[in-house]
Amino acid sequence: MVVPAPKACLRVQGTDIVDADGARVILKGCATGGHTNMENFITGYSGHETEMRAAMLEVLGRDKYEFFFDKFLEYFFTTADAKFLASLGINCVRIPINYRHFIDDLNPSVIKPDGFKLVDRIVNACAAEGLYTILDMHTFPGGQNQGWHSDSGIHKALFWDFKDFQDRMINLWVEIGKHYRGNTWVAGYNPMNEPGDPDHVNLQAFYRRAEKAIREVDPEHILFLDGNTYAMDFSAFKEVLPNCVYAIHDYATMGFPAGEPYVGTPEQKETLQKSYERKVEFMKAHSVPIWNGEFGPVYASQEDLDHETINRQRYALLGQQLTIYKADKISWSIWLYKDIGFQGMVHAAPSSAYVRLLKPFLDKKKRLGLDKWGRDDRHVAHIYAPVIQHFKDEIPAQFLNRRYPQQWKVEGHIHRVLRETLFSEILCWEYASYFEGKTWEELDELAASFKLENCARRDELNDILRADAGVRK
Repeated sequence: MVVPAPKACLRVQGTDIVDADGARVILKGCATGGHTNMENFITGYSGHETEMRAAMLEVLGRDKYEFFFDKFLEYFFTTADAKFLASLGINCVRIPINYRHFIDDLNPSVIKPDGFKLVDRIVNACAAEGLYTILDMHTFPGGQNQGWHSDSGIHKALFWDFKDFQDRMINLWVEIGKHYRGNTWVAGYNPMNEPGDPDHVNLQAFYRRAEKAIREVDPEHILFLDGNTYAMDFSAFKEVLPNCVYAIHDYATMGFPAGEPYVGTPEQKETLQKSYERKVEFMKAHSVPIWNGEFGPVYASQEDLDHETINRQRYALLGQQLTIYKADKISWSIWLYKDIGFQGMVHAAPSSAYVRLLKPFLDKKKRLGLDKWGRDDRHVAHIYAPVIQHFKDEIPAQFLNRRYPQQWKVEGHIHRVLRETLFSEILCWEYASYFEGKTWEELDELAASFKLENCARRDELNDILRADAGVRK
């Protein structure tokens, strides 16, 4: 049975998102991260998606390369996934997109129709189960931020320095607006994931330009606008654009290995509340809706010591964050739905062909702490400590932490260049070597590791989300 489409697009009314009848809609969802935008910790490669794909193409050859990735994209999100999410009471799915599905950098003026076919399949599968979708542009030419997930392969955000890059993405958003105009199952567009604008003014100029261009072809859909510096800073924002929701990302350090354990003390709860309140100050001051586009802890694996205690603490942390959001009646999207066992609501099973094949590489990558997301440095801290100290000894103190984002400090920038970029990109060839000589049948089985029926479910996490939605198990 197909769920009837909403009568009109969702829209902003004061501090609320409302439907055609003016009734408040609170979007509660998750992101299909690792699917239409692959990330290293989510599917296990090292470095950046573009480098990984190039290494895989070299190993597999064009035909097998296209077969494997087509199957991966097919299996990762199907109607079964949409049905499962609907069963939890989730009502919205955020779709992170790598712009390269739509634009070839060597032919940037042509929008590839295959990108729409890919995203349409997800939008339609979700709509059939009564789920809204938010289209999130997760990568940009040159990189809109300094992180691995912008898939730039570098440590600078060059997008802000080249009008040509900006023109390409405005053109892409216009075509997306044309394509999804009138589709009432699309809750809206998230024009840029986690911007990192060092000057704090280019982002707002881009938003004004994007809002104007999109509205000319699609006047109805909501825009979900991330704050600067990875959706955490609105201090330089000066205006509110019409029919826009403003978006934070609200990760808590207590949900990661480097953070203190969350035991629910009044002081820890106050820390969570203050962090949230700082991020949403702009929205509350201007009486506009809030969307938390990403949050959620990482989880210890069964191989980790005391993993049950660690995970109980992190589930409790998640529950406290949901309590904060419920008090303010904000919309949210947890990061993330599916991976290889690090953070997902479901994950490729340890017994799956993909995880079994890559187990030695995954163990090595974990030991080296190559992925920034949730890594544990205990095995390699002694290697990088002298390098960090060398920088501190030689750079005058007033310049040491001038590089944006300043929050990373010099340590973060060293790790970004040495580990997450150089070391990781070289290891892409090792990752790809595991696929060498695989038959068509073996490649299909590897991709099928991400089918929902072949995945393990993180029941404790899903139960928390189900309870928040008011759905009985």
